[in-house]
Amino acid sequence: MTEIRATAASRLPRTRLVVATLPPSGLAGLKPEWSRLVEVAESGSAASHGWHLLDNGPQLDALGVVPVGTILCVHGNPTWSYLWRGLLAAATDAAQSGAPAWRVIAVDQLDMGFSARTGSAARAGATGRQHAGTGGFRPLARRVRDLGDLTDALELVGPVITLGHDWGGVVSLGWAVDHPELLAGVMLLNTAVHQPAGDKIPAPLRLALGRGILGPATVATPAFLATTLALAHPPLSPEVKRGYRAPYLTGDRRGGIGGFVADIPVALEHESRPELDRIAEAVRSLAVPALLLWGPRDPIFSDRYLDDLVERMPHARVHRFEGAGHLLAEDADYAAAALLWLGDAVADRLLDSVRAGASRSRNGDLNKLDQRMGAPGELSAATPGFAPEPASAAAPSPLVEPVFGGPAAAWEAAGTHPLWHYLDVLEDSDETALVDMQPAPRTVSWRLLSRRVRQIAAGLVHIGVTPGDRVSLLVPPSADLTAVLYACVRIGAIVVVADSGLGLPGLTRAVRGARPDFVIGAAPGLMAARALGWPGRKISVARFPAPMARLLSIEHTLAELIQLGQARLEAGDLLPTEPAPNDAAAVLFTSGSTGPAKGVVYTHGQLSAVSRALFLQYGVGVGTGLVAGFAPFALLGPALGARSVTPDMDVTAPKTLTATAVAAAVAAIDATVVFLSPAALVNVVATADALTPADHAALAGVQRFLSAGAPISESLLAQAAALMPGATAHTPYGMTEGLLMADITLDGIRAAAASVADSPRVGAAADESAGLLETGSTSSTSVAVPAAGEQRSAVNPAGGVCVGGSTATTRIRISALDASGASVGELTEEPDVTGEIVVSAPHVKDHYDRLWLTERASRRGAVAGERWHRTGDVGHLDGAGRLWVEGRMPHVIVTADGVTTPVGPEQRIETLPDVFRAAFVGVGPLGTQQQVAVIETVPPARRVHRAAEPLAAAVRAAVGSPVAAVLVVPGLPTDIRHNSKIDRSRLSRWATGILSGSRWSKP
Repeated sequence: MTEIRATAASRLPRTRLVVATLPPSGLAGLKPEWSRLVEVAESGSAASHGWHLLDNGPQLDALGVVPVGTILCVHGNPTWSYLWRGLLAAATDAAQSGAPAWRVIAVDQLDMGFSARTGSAARAGATGRQHAGTGGFRPLARRVRDLGDLTDALELVGPVITLGHDWGGVVSLGWAVDHPELLAGVMLLNTAVHQPAGDKIPAPLRLALGRGILGPATVATPAFLATTLALAHPPLSPEVKRGYRAPYLTGDRRGGIGGFVADIPVALEHESRPELDRIAEAVRSLAVPALLLWGPRDPIFSDRYLDDLVERMPHARVHRFEGAGHLLAEDADYAAAALLWLGDAVADRLLDSVRAGASRSRNGDLNKLDQRMGAPGELSAATPGFAPEPASAAAPSPLVEPVFGGPAAAWEAAGTHPLWHYLDVLEDSDETALVDMQPAPRTVSWRLLSRRVRQIAAGLVHIGVTPGDRVSLLVPPSADLTAVLYACVRIGAIVVVADSGLGLPGLTRAVRGARPDFVIGAAPGLMAARALGWPGRKISVARFPAPMARLLSIEHTLAELIQLGQARLEAGDLLPTEPAPNDAAAVLFTSGSTGPAKGVVYTHGQLSAVSRALFLQYGVGVGTGLVAGFAPFALLGPALGARSVTPDMDVTAPKTLTATAVAAAVAAIDATVVFLSPAALVNVVATADALTPADHAALAGVQRFLSAGAPISESLLAQAAALMPGATAHTPYGMTEGLLMADITLDGIRAAAASVADSPRVGAAADESAGLLETGSTSSTSVAVPAAGEQRSAVNPAGGVCVGGSTATTRIRISALDASGASVGELTEEPDVTGEIVVSAPHVKDHYDRLWLTERASRRGAVAGERWHRTGDVGHLDGAGRLWVEGRMPHVIVTADGVTTPVGPEQRIETLPDVFRAAFVGVGPLGTQQQVAVIETVPPARRVHRAAEPLAAAVRAAVGSPVAAVLVVPGLPTDIRHNSKIDRSRLSRWATGILSGSRWSKP
C-alpha cells in the first residue's frame, strides 16, 4: 500500500491544457464583479499560468474606503473560491456600514476552479522527479510557491490574514511561514498539518487512493466531488451544488481533484512529506493571532487534527460548531465569526495606521455580526495588535498581581484552600467521610479516603498521567468516583465530568469534544467508549476477564493503580507539586437543555470558591452531613470537610428517587443538609406515604433543605418542607457556569407572592396563583422597554419565578432587551427592567471549552478586569433586589406587538383547573412571531390534538394577548439531566410543523 500511495500520481489520467476563464453568470451567491483573471509567471520555470480569483478590492475602492488589511483565502479539494463567497459579501457589507474594511482575495488554485489546467506536459516537482502524463498533480511545495508567485504578481502588501480550508489550510500556512513580513494573523477551517507515520489516514481518503479507484473516482467521474458535497449539514441546496460543480463538469477539468488526492503524503518517502513536515514545525513559531473554526462531524479532519493544531498554536482561539462538519463554510456562519475575531484581535491596531474615513463608526456592522453570532450589542475591547493571544482562549479572569513563593503562597493570596485540604487535615480521622448506598450501605472514613486518594494519585503518575492531561470520569456517584476525582485534581490532571444524565448522544458529543487523554470508567461507560470510539487510554474501576479487557482496550484497573501507587509511595516517591489556583481543574458539562451540552472549564481556585460559597450561604462545612440528590454536590463534600451521601437512585432519572431512599440517606450520615432536584422532589412527595416513624424521625433532624435545577412551585416546596419540619427550605438559583448565584427561602417566596398580591397592577390575578409565582398582568405579557427617563411601574408585568437575592459573594445585573429581543442594555440594578441576567462571583466559570464565540458572547459588556457571565436567562430585579426569572433568552418571543417572555404566560395558564403544565412558544420569524400554548391536561391526554374550544378560550383569557393555537400533548419534552426543564425550542419547531400541515405526532 505504501508503494501504491507513493506512486499515486502516476495513476492519474492525462488531461489537456485549459486556459483560465471567468465563471458563468447566475451562480448562487457569487457576484460577477468579484471575479478577475491574472496571468502569473511560475517561479523556476519559463511557464506562466492564468489564475482566477475573487477580489472585493474594486468594490471597496468604489465605496471610498481604505482596507486595514487583506484576507487571503485558499480553498481545498474539491472546492474552489466559491467556498468563500459568504466572506466576500459579509466583509463588503461591513465596510459599507462603516466597520473596518477588509479586502478579501479568494484564489482558485492551479488546476482547480476556473484557473488554468496546466496539462500533461512533463514538469519537475520539488524533488526533481518528472511527472509526465499526470495532469493536475502539483506537489505541496510547488503549490506553496504557486501562491507566493500569485501574491508577488498582485504586489500584495501587508498586513495579510491567511484563511485556509482542507488542503488549502496547509498551503495557506506554507505561505504564512514564508512571508512573516506580511503576515498579521492566520485563520483555519477543518484542515491538518501533520499525519503521524504510524496512523491511518481517514477511511474516505484510503478508499480514494486505492488501486483502480483513484483515477475513476476523482477524474473520470465526479464521484469524489459528489461525496464531498454530501458532507454538508444540512444538505446543500441544488443551486449551491450547481455552483460547486460548475468548474468540474468534464474529466479534463477534474485533473486537479485527483492530483490533490495523489499528493496526500501518507508514506514517509512521499515527495510532499518533507514540505508538510517543514510547514508543521514552522507553524510552532508563528506569533501572530490565530483562529481555528472547526466542524466536529468531519469524517476526514477529526478532532485529533484540531488537537495537533492547538498543540502547535496554543495561543489560538478555537470554536467548535457542534453539528457542523467538513464543509464548515456551508454549515455555519464562519464569515461573521471571522470578522468578529478580526475586530477583536487585529483591526483596532491596524486602524491606527489607516486615517481615511476615521469619522465613521469603528464598530459599524460588526454589531450586527455580533447579533448573528448570538451576541447582540457593542464589541468589547480584546487583545488588539499582533501579540499572541492568551493560551486559555478565554477572556481574562479578574486581574491579580503575580504571586511568588509557589502554590501555597498563591492559595494564601486567594483567601481559600485547595479542594483536597480536608483530606490532608483529616487524614488520621476515623470519622465518616462518605457513605455509598448502592448496592448496600458502605461507610468510608476520612483516613481511608485520604489514603486511597494518595495511592490512586501516585498510581496515575506512574502510568503517565501528567499535569494538564484530561481524564474523563465515567463512573457512577460512589466512593470510587470521589477518590478518583480528588486523586486527579491533586496531581494537576483536568477531570472531565460528563454525566450519563446527558443521554448517550449528548455524552458522546461531550466526551469526544473534550478529547480526554485517559478514561476511567465502570462497565457501562467503557462499553460505550468502545462502541462509539471515544478517545483516551482506558482504566476500569473493576476487573474484567482478559478477553473482555482486551476488547474494551483496558490498560489498567483501579485496584492495579492502588497497588502501583502504594508501591511508589513506599519507595519514597512524592506526588507532584500542588496545582495553583489559576490552573485548570475540571471540565463540567451543561445539561444541554437549550442546545448541545457545553464544556465549562473551572480552575482550582474557582472550584474552591464554590465550596466557600456553599459554606457562607448554608454553613456546609466540617461536621455537616450532606445528602446530595444531584451528584456534583456530593463530590464537593470532601472539599467542604462534610460527610456526604448520594441516595439510592438512578442519577439519569431523578424521578426514581423515593422518600424512603432520602430518609435512609439522611439516617446513614445523620444529615443536616439535603439537596434534591425539582424532578426528584415530585416523586419524593408522591411516595411520602411509605415513610415509617423511623424515617420521619431521621428527616426531622434536617436543618436545611435545598432544591434547584429548574423552577419549583411554592406548593411543591411546601409539601417537601413538611416532610422535614425542622428544616429551612431554600431554592438556590444557578447554572453549571455558576453554581450558586441567588437564594430564596420558602418564607421568602411567600413574602414575594404577597408583595405581588398587594400590587394594584396585579389585583385578583395574583390571588389565583396556585403554582409558580407570578407577577403577570391579565391584559398583556409583552415587555415594554421604557425610554430613558420614563416612569417605571411598581410591578414588572412580565411574570416570572422569584429566586431571591444574590448570595454572599455574588453580584447580579440586568442587560435590558430591545424591541428585537436582543440584550443590548448597559448592566443595571434598576428594578423592573426585563433583560438578560448577568452575574459576577469568584466561583463563576473560567471559560467555555473550545467555544470561543460562546465565551465571547458570555463576557460581552463586562466590567473591565472583572469576571462576569451572561447566563442566557431572562428576568428582572424587583424593588427589594430580588431576582425574578422569566425564561431563557432563546425562548423569548418577538411578535408584532412587542417582546414576550414565556414564564409569565405559562404561570397564568397553569392556574386553570384543567391544565397540569404549560409551555409558551413562538412560531414564525422574529418580529412577526405568533404565540402558541402547548399544554398537558388533567387528566393527561392520550394523543396530540387541538384544545377544545372552551379550554382554548380559557387559555387565551388567562394569557391576555393573542394566542394563535392551543395544542394538547400527552407530555412536554424535558431535559434528561433534570427531567424538569421544558425544551421550548423543540416545541417551537414541532408546533411550526404541526401548524404547517405536518403529521400530528408527539413532540
